[in-house]
Amino acid sequence: MADPKGFLKHGSREVPVRRPVPLRLLDWKEVYEEFPKETLRDQASRCMDCGIPFCHNGCPLGNLIPEWNDLVYKDKWHDGIERLHATNNFPEFTGRLCPAPCEASCVLGINQDPVTIKQVEVELIDRAFDEGWVEPVRPSRRTGKKVAVVGSGPAGLAAAQQLTRAGHSVTVFERADRIGGLLRYGIPEFKMEKRHIDRRLAQMEAEGTNFRTGVNVGVDITADELRDQFDSVVLAGGATEARDLPIPGRELVGIHQAMEFLPIANRVQLGDMEEPTITAKGKKVVIIGGGDTGADCLGTSHRQGAEVVHQFEIMPRPPETRAEQTPWPTYPLMYRVSSAHEEGGERVFSVNTEEFVGKDGKVTGLRAHEVEMVDGKFQKVEGSEFDLEADIVFLAMGFTGPEKPGLLTDLGVDLTDRGNVARSDKFATNVDGVFVAGDMGRGQSLIVWAIAEGRSAAAAVDAYLEGSSALPAPILPTTAPQR
Repeated sequence: MADPKGFLKHGSREVPVRRPVPLRLLDWKEVYEEFPKETLRDQASRCMDCGIPFCHNGCPLGNLIPEWNDLVYKDKWHDGIERLHATNNFPEFTGRLCPAPCEASCVLGINQDPVTIKQVEVELIDRAFDEGWVEPVRPSRRTGKKVAVVGSGPAGLAAAQQLTRAGHSVTVFERADRIGGLLRYGIPEFKMEKRHIDRRLAQMEAEGTNFRTGVNVGVDITADELRDQFDSVVLAGGATEARDLPIPGRELVGIHQAMEFLPIANRVQLGDMEEPTITAKGKKVVIIGGGDTGADCLGTSHRQGAEVVHQFEIMPRPPETRAEQTPWPTYPLMYRVSSAHEEGGERVFSVNTEEFVGKDGKVTGLRAHEVEMVDGKFQKVEGSEFDLEADIVFLAMGFTGPEKPGLLTDLGVDLTDRGNVARSDKFATNVDGVFVAGDMGRGQSLIVWAIAEGRSAAAAVDAYLEGSSALPAPILPTTAPQR
């Protein structure tokens, strides 16, 4: 194990320092300062190497966390990245974007601050790339089988890399002009710079994975053509149907879904356009939705120069510490301040928007009221109505499932009651040779679940094509509650 007394000698948890707000609002770079290597070693030494490491249970990928904490403490970084890559194809993504359920279930977290698992992970992979340790893993044999992966988000990329390494000829289809899915166009640069995607894609291309962008499967290539040309298909298109807010005034100009706003901001940073066609610059902004996507809209609005920003959340403000209904080792319900919240804006809890108001066809504000939970339902607090000016509104209320018309309809896959693609315990749909992974089958969820499902689906596809598979399958399909 790491230092047996590490958690006693280094009792306090240390995390990366965020760059000063006035400085980071001047650019789109990631918000964190460099993390000192000696501090990281001390933090890794806090890992207790528990008899039952609950961090394994907290992580859907089954990451071997105590092992690579120990290796970092002993300065065996190359061995550490080998252990990390054994369970996680893309630690550079999860290390930046995952909310770290592993840390929430850390045994040390019962009565102290948990180990900074996520930071050890991201430092491991960043050093591995810097040292040239991340090399193509080419298959030792070719099977002659062809697999189509529809969607290039984390689930699709994980499935594609695993299947390529198993010796299959894999083609990833993406309807956008670049590979990456929400990683590319939904996640702002200040949370993850896109160079991290590009260097991983270079490895995958060298391994033999084929990428085809600008192809809308179901339109540019039909479902029948897809099945005729490939021996198996993995559906990994995500849950892209955004939840709407059908209230009076919804038709007014200036009300946008978050995924109309965020990709444009990313395209500006990618050099596709000089100025965004949807911008918060100089405007009174209201964001409806208090989750990660809402925070992404908040940070983006700050950098574009919004005059003022309000972020609405229908749920009550969480407690400052772990709520009683989410005891260890579950992921805690508690009040969190992201980098975007730290940068400004007003967070408004327990509020519901009842009407958008406007003038000359453009939104000028909204009417809202406070709510309270009564018998499991939201009820209006009488006399709490208020109006708020708004020049632009972003809807960030989550996603309701995959798009149905086109590919899914034409394939004839069964759907669950919630509108997701139904699958067996082997990630198989009702259509022979067609499998599903990630949010398209699970519903809106976390990046770590997407990668885990991509890996598991790849093992199922490999077994379908070859009769058996040596690929790891970390999880069985479950349906996550949609948020």
